[in-house]
Amino acid sequence: MTVHLKDIAAYTGVSIKTVSNVVNGNYEHVGPKTRTLVLEAIKKLNYKPNVAARHLRKAPVGVLAYAFPDLANPYFAEVGEAIVAVANQQGYTVLLDFTSAQRDKELNVLTGLQPHLLDGVILDSHALDLEDIVLNDTQRPIVLLGERLFGASVDHILIDNVAASYTATKHLLSLGKRRIAAIGVQQCRSEAPSLRLQGFIQALTEEGLAVDEALLLEGGLWHRADGAAAMRRLLSLDEPPDAVCCFNDLMALGALSVLNESSYRVPGDIAIIGIDDIEDGRYANPALSTIAPDKHEIARLAVTLLVERIKGTRNGPPECIKAPFRLCPRASTLG
Repeated sequence: MTVHLKDIAAYTGVSIKTVSNVVNGNYEHVGPKTRTLVLEAIKKLNYKPNVAARHLRKAPVGVLAYAFPDLANPYFAEVGEAIVAVANQQGYTVLLDFTSAQRDKELNVLTGLQPHLLDGVILDSHALDLEDIVLNDTQRPIVLLGERLFGASVDHILIDNVAASYTATKHLLSLGKRRIAAIGVQQCRSEAPSLRLQGFIQALTEEGLAVDEALLLEGGLWHRADGAAAMRRLLSLDEPPDAVCCFNDLMALGALSVLNESSYRVPGDIAIIGIDDIEDGRYANPALSTIAPDKHEIARLAVTLLVERIKGTRNGPPECIKAPFRLCPRASTLG
């Protein structure tokens, strides 16, 4: 039976990163007792570094993977399309891997596939922990996307989520809206809800407005049905909101569908804005105002950094880079 670093970690009770440090002779952050414990486990379990995998990883095959969590969310498809376009320009093929936000599937993309099949991975993780993102003899270079795993020892591309929701809320405030609701505030493994809530509250506070807890609604899985259900709850209040900031476009489209079935006018009675700028929103009735992440720049940064790591032309410490975004005001707020 082949013994992996995770087996040594489980046997000794230390992290995979600590085991990796010992295996690779990086003792700076490993105490003598822990080092001895790991070395004894390596000997007892007969662990042998995968030298063949290391060698194969150095021979590029021209294939990258983009692993994403949600096939039903067009945002990930649009980012994937941009990644494929940028990678093709640099001579790479991209394998798209739908993980369903499941830990075993995300781990498989990092360590399960044979090293000679992939040169590197662009990963939008919703299930892994920091200690899982450790480069070892079974892994290839990684670039992270999204609002998780901050501080991982790999390059990370995202947008400023606090600033994005702040900009969306300030837009609603600039239109004279004062009773503004937010949909999608639940806590989950992604930090997007809490970050976007920060920006929402910051904008209200600067305007001297109190935060009404009754106007802060969860968004389930952040799909259309979740936004629709939340909008129905808001309309059942004695005093419904005059605007809603949805933390993604899918929830905004669901909320918009409920308003279109009601007696409320959009945006006259209730204005709606989302985040993501998915294509569906441009053809909604009325067209959806949104915050548009620069998906092409996200793709360009992710592919460029990954290819540079693969080729060894980027050897410095990992970077966390925020891609730009812009406000796209449309009829759902402007009329």
